[in-house]
Amino acid sequence: MDFLSRLRSIASACWPWLRIPFWVCTGLLFGFLLPYSLILNKRVQDRFNDLVFAVPTRIYSQPLRLAPSVPMTPSTLEVELTFSGYVNESGGEVPGSWAKKGSTYFISSRGYAGPDGGELPKHIRVALGEGVVQSVTDLGAGKSLAETHLDPARIATVYGAKQEDRSYLQLSDVPQLLVGGLQAVEDRDFKHHIGVDFTAILRAMFADLRAGHTVQGASTLTQQLVRNLFLNREQTMGRKANEALMAILLERHYSKARILEAYINEVFLGQQGSQAVHGFAAASEFYFGRRLEYLRPQEIALLVGLVKGPSQLDPRRYPDRALSRRNLVLDQFAQTGLLTPEQANAAKAMPLGVITDGQLPHNRFPAFMELVRQQIINDFDEDTLKQGNLSVFTTLDPATQLYTEQSISTAIKNLGKRGEDTQGAGVVTDSKTGSVLAVVGSKVADEQGFNRALDAQRPIGSTIKPFVYLVALTNPERWNLATQLDDSPISMKQPDGSWWTPHNDDNQSHGMVPMVDALANSWNLATIHLGMDVGVQRIKAFLDSFGLTQIQPGPSLLIGAVDLSPLQVTQLYQYIASDGHALPLLSVSGVVDGNGRTIKRYEVEAGKGEYQPAVRLMTWAMQQVTTYGTARSLGDGNLASLHTAGKTGTSNDLRDSWFAGFTGDRLAVFWMGRDDNKPSHLWGSTGALRAWQELFRKLPTVPLSPAPGDGLEMAWINPTDGRRSDPACSGAKQVPVIAGTLSTDSEGCFWQKVGNLFGSGQSASAPASDTPAAATVSNQ
Repeated sequence: MDFLSRLRSIASACWPWLRIPFWVCTGLLFGFLLPYSLILNKRVQDRFNDLVFAVPTRIYSQPLRLAPSVPMTPSTLEVELTFSGYVNESGGEVPGSWAKKGSTYFISSRGYAGPDGGELPKHIRVALGEGVVQSVTDLGAGKSLAETHLDPARIATVYGAKQEDRSYLQLSDVPQLLVGGLQAVEDRDFKHHIGVDFTAILRAMFADLRAGHTVQGASTLTQQLVRNLFLNREQTMGRKANEALMAILLERHYSKARILEAYINEVFLGQQGSQAVHGFAAASEFYFGRRLEYLRPQEIALLVGLVKGPSQLDPRRYPDRALSRRNLVLDQFAQTGLLTPEQANAAKAMPLGVITDGQLPHNRFPAFMELVRQQIINDFDEDTLKQGNLSVFTTLDPATQLYTEQSISTAIKNLGKRGEDTQGAGVVTDSKTGSVLAVVGSKVADEQGFNRALDAQRPIGSTIKPFVYLVALTNPERWNLATQLDDSPISMKQPDGSWWTPHNDDNQSHGMVPMVDALANSWNLATIHLGMDVGVQRIKAFLDSFGLTQIQPGPSLLIGAVDLSPLQVTQLYQYIASDGHALPLLSVSGVVDGNGRTIKRYEVEAGKGEYQPAVRLMTWAMQQVTTYGTARSLGDGNLASLHTAGKTGTSNDLRDSWFAGFTGDRLAVFWMGRDDNKPSHLWGSTGALRAWQELFRKLPTVPLSPAPGDGLEMAWINPTDGRRSDPACSGAKQVPVIAGTLSTDSEGCFWQKVGNLFGSGQSASAPASDTPAAATVSNQ
């Protein structure tokens, strides 16, 4: 009997015993396993075919501009570099690193793509001195640069339902050491198995039995990907069976390259709070502050090592564990020929090099981010932003933001016990462009919730006064800065029959006073008389042009009985700071899609300006406020060289403290007060002004010129009639006037001699003290 005949005979003899198990297995195969496999197969294909990794929308600061004469200090440059994830390393030759020698910095920029095109990576030398950039040199090209920009800091991320951070990379963009190293450490037979490596399973079983516990895993990269995409991590036979079957199905339909690319972008590599770090690209930024293509062998080895257990091997929490694992991975790189033994040993001698703070800034600046959301919501709804893969470039300047936060915190802390219930807010802009550089909505800068910078509507007090005077100065035939204003008492009957009787801050009236002194000393009565002459409706119409249509045109408007937010006050002062250009405040410069294409740009083209001569007169007058007026501590202190133009403001009963001031390139508005609207016991000069001073002690800026602007000329004026006077005449006031508006003839002092002869001589009032005193309406 041949072999086949004997086999059939044996089968016939055994069939009665095997018949039932055979039909049961066949039934399971066709009745359950095959349909189940078909269902899993469809699930795998549908999920993988439609796989679009949830790349979040990323929010960036403005790129840091470096050019000769740009204001910059070493501390500010280092703050900017830190925010952008640059690492201080010897030589500063690796992209994303910097080094310092004296006041000279060596920086290797990473390049970026932005709404204005972006820049290529460069190795540059930046020399600082006298508070500015002295020179910028491209070391690679060996030439001086007129300007360059560093890649911007990522300041926030907008997510969908999952709090994950990732950057998607194509396999061709991944360093070959990572591609090979990942397979060498996690799955050496990746190119040959069918999704499940049965040899590895037997090897792991033998190792586990010998050790008496689990010591070796057998999951392939494909199985790990299946687990991340489709399954949970429960240790059950059902989950493991599903994992193996789905891995086989995945390998059946997709190439090894596609699977490996998906794995590199999907693998979990860390956690920061509620944010999960997925993919090697995001992990590179999170741990090293650099893009993946710029990592060195020891850094790639650390990331590959983290695959085994990101929580247990967290290099920030467990540096010894992470170092041991990294060195083990480097040894495996050497064993498989990816590195030479010498290269591996050199890499093992290097420190971990992990940056202190992970680069996952989830809404680090909530007050500023609220302004960003308000600006772009008309063009990109919430769903579009959450779908992700956009890059939003903002105008935020990291150093300015940090300094503004610190200035409010320090000023309130210095109040002692009074500061416990005191809150603060601030807005800083580029005075020439209207770009918003910083927004702080609370004394606790990263506090979520009520945004006082945008939403707190508070009485602005005397902060309104420059605009009353500005409207008057648009009529130079009638008013100039030396014009005598009446600072006598006033009482007005209100529509409800009550009488409104405002007072000056010092409870005194000062007779006839020059306009510039009335503003500098913030005298209420003089301002009210002037405003009534100009016309309250005219002043309201001017404010309406800024969108402030909620203002009521009563006489109390003239001394600040109007509720505005710090952002709205900033919008008003931006008009003066930008030389009469009504520029909208912008917080976003552009939006770029995932392919680097600019899909939206936000920019404002400044017009010719309005009422510029009057605006320049007001700028000069506001400089007198900081020289001898209510903000004279600026002129007396170490910030005197900035020649700041500013104005204090205090609301009734000392509830609100304001200061708005600008230099040659920066405008900052601060508010301090209490949320419960109780008196804060702060004047403009003792609260908000202190925060402004704290900011500009650190913030590099261009001084404002003390000279009158174009179109103005200095003239000595007789305040009693507004005509030119001899400077030797008593009471004569030297102020800028609009060129050509005064006769060139001087009347000498004859008018004074005649006045003295009849006993009616009168001289301009000297600046009075602004010592705080109780008042019905404050004028600071």
